[in-house]
Amino acid sequence: MRGSRTDARRRRHYSVRRSLRGSTGRPRLAIYKSNRYIYAQVIDDSNGHTLAAASSQETALRERTLTVETAAEVGKLVAARAKEAGVSSVVFDRGGFRFHGRVKALAEAAREGGLEF
Repeated sequence: MRGSRTDARRRRHYSVRRSLRGSTGRPRLAIYKSNRYIYAQVIDDSNGHTLAAASSQETALRERTLTVETAAEVGKLVAARAKEAGVSSVVFDRGGFRFHGRVKALAEAAREGGLEF
């Protein structure tokens, strides 16, 4: 029996994560999106800590539907919080999702917010 779309995404994500590691000097910007929300975390894999996080579930964005504009707002938020945590350069982990649409909008907004990747 064939797997679901979620299983296929998880396989792609595991495949990408084998070669992608976030370090103290260059943490990982991990993305996850559902049909209603999008989440972004800046993770230091060597210490196992989340340095900054943002999502569309926050009170300011919660009432908005998930669009490219909402994803861009989350990208700006996570970039600002990462800057506060002293992070300027990250490794981008798209989480098995295509670099297109909302994921791309979040990444470009994070770049505009001052993160390098």
